[in-house]
Amino acid sequence: MTYPMVFMIMAVLIVVFVHQSLVVSVAKRKGYGGVIPGLIGLIPGFGFYYYIKMRKSLRNIHKGSLKSIFKPGNIFGTFVIYTELVVLGFIVLFPIVYIIGASMNPLSGLPRTIWPDNPTLDNFRFLLSGVGTYGDREVTTNFTSWYWNTLRIAFFTMVFAVIFITGTAYVFSRYKFKGKKAGLLAILVLQMFPSFLGLIALFTLFHTFGLLDQPLALVVVYTAGAIPFNVWLIKGYLQSIPKELDESARIDGASKLAIFFRIIMPLSLPIIGFVAVTQFMAPWMDYILPSFVIISEENWTLAVGIFAFIDDQTMINYPAFAASAILIAVPITVLYIAFQRFLIEGITAGANKG
Repeated sequence: MTYPMVFMIMAVLIVVFVHQSLVVSVAKRKGYGGVIPGLIGLIPGFGFYYYIKMRKSLRNIHKGSLKSIFKPGNIFGTFVIYTELVVLGFIVLFPIVYIIGASMNPLSGLPRTIWPDNPTLDNFRFLLSGVGTYGDREVTTNFTSWYWNTLRIAFFTMVFAVIFITGTAYVFSRYKFKGKKAGLLAILVLQMFPSFLGLIALFTLFHTFGLLDQPLALVVVYTAGAIPFNVWLIKGYLQSIPKELDESARIDGASKLAIFFRIIMPLSLPIIGFVAVTQFMAPWMDYILPSFVIISEENWTLAVGIFAFIDDQTMINYPAFAASAILIAVPITVLYIAFQRFLIEGITAGANKG
């Protein structure tokens, strides 16, 4: 698929959508709505003839003449709207289609077409099996080890971050103690410093405690780095939960831990789901920290490992990089779909409460 063909497809889609929109407008003037006018509007020319010849429905008749629909200003406005929508749609979908096409490219160079002439799944087989060919020689990869390392780091980061962040936010939102305001202010100030400023200190600490080249040691850093911002986020949400629930449970004999796990956490699922997903994603996206403290190739995370596909001058493999990007996107996409409701509720709750 060439670029002129892409522009031709865009032009055809714009014309089809404008035609459909005008047909639907004509149908509404005649009192017909629903899905049927939209489907008939996809047939070139027929939609106008069909609804102009039909009698007006006795229900849902919209005021206005048919002539107003075909005014140049209305047609031009519809054309501009759908041109913008189609262009934005292609801007969003083009990188996705390109990366999928690149992952199926049989050649190792940077693809110059959107879709290869001879698509193949060899790049995925190379990543999953660990063995492939590059030119005339056999090459290996530790992609499955990188995937397993990153998956473990992401899972444990998500679990520990949710526990520590929710517990800290619960204490700050429910209890009064000396240094509460100073602690909140310190947390607020800490989140203003970029994490890469402490790379030298982190490397020194990892080296001192023998944690270099230990992937799971990254969980400590990711969990600690997630606390400042998310504590404020969850604290604002917890303050919207009535304290009377705590008092009622305390009268019934519930302990503080029981109140936290049986009342607070179930009521905070939307914001906890949001934090869990964002913390699961963090290790998948991070390159700088693992590249500093993880040395052995088999212990790399995905971000470090797949960068080697386009950084190693002896084996630059863009299609393998694209294929690995697709495999990386799978768990994140599944997680987003599974927690979509919690994400939406958590984002809106975090924005409006506190």
